[in-house]
Amino acid sequence: MNLTQWKSAGLIFSYRGHAVFYRDEGAGDVLVCIHGFPTASWDWHRLWPALIERFRVIAPDMLGFGFSDKPKTYAYSLLDQATLHEVLLDSLGIRQVHILAHDYGDTVAQELLARYEDRLSWNGRGIEIKSVCLLNGGIFPESHRPRLMQKMLLSPLGPLVARLASERMFRRSFSAIFAPETRPSEDELHEFWALIQHNDGMRVMHRIIDYMRERRIYRQRWVGVLQQTRVPLRMINGAVDPVSGAHVVARYRQLIPNPDVIVLDTVGHYPQLEAPQAVLAAFFEFVDRVRLGQGCVSSRSLLE
Repeated sequence: MNLTQWKSAGLIFSYRGHAVFYRDEGAGDVLVCIHGFPTASWDWHRLWPALIERFRVIAPDMLGFGFSDKPKTYAYSLLDQATLHEVLLDSLGIRQVHILAHDYGDTVAQELLARYEDRLSWNGRGIEIKSVCLLNGGIFPESHRPRLMQKMLLSPLGPLVARLASERMFRRSFSAIFAPETRPSEDELHEFWALIQHNDGMRVMHRIIDYMRERRIYRQRWVGVLQQTRVPLRMINGAVDPVSGAHVVARYRQLIPNPDVIVLDTVGHYPQLEAPQAVLAAFFEFVDRVRLGQGCVSSRSLLE
């Protein structure tokens, strides 16, 4: 499925006066797929055919990403992106979801989970979260290792860096977070760049990147909910990811009770693109176990 095909099957809803692109396909239990930075819902295209055979899958491009609007003066935040998901799901009449998230989307999932736990504490009404599966992401700010481009975007030079960034710079930085054997093709890199550039998106990256500060501000809330929730959790991690690979797995095992972790030993930052069949096998096994009401399994490694 190429990028044009992905876009042609999409839908649009309005959030705070801005157009948000999303995919909604399949039937059954609802699965929400939450993408990472700086890409979009197209990240899930290699999993999509198998996912929609078993779920109704909903995957938006968050504001500032992909085919959604990218307002230049918007106050982008992870909290707001979580609200975007709640508004979309409510508009579709959805009350129960499983979550599969990656990178930036991991933290959006953490906030959605924290809101769910908050509602449970006072018997509030809202979306029920049945399970959460996290791919590589900076869920612990102290373990996150941002790339030079991210550091520059976060700095006072961020607006200038955003204006001067080129496809060549992007290709070099982006390819480096994949495993050497599973890096994107030239055509794929061009399509990722096209997603970022759509609606002049590079010009807002210095605003979106403030999520790294947000993670530090809300660390207690977002890490705490992973430690305390009864919602089943699984991490699927590409271990050779320089940003959030094996070192994040080590921190997860240290901080999270009964950690359920699948390690893909020769995979980088984008397991869903680099090892889609392994991710599908690990995710389906996890959800099937959740449906049967079984507990966590031991952490283990998969050799690709």
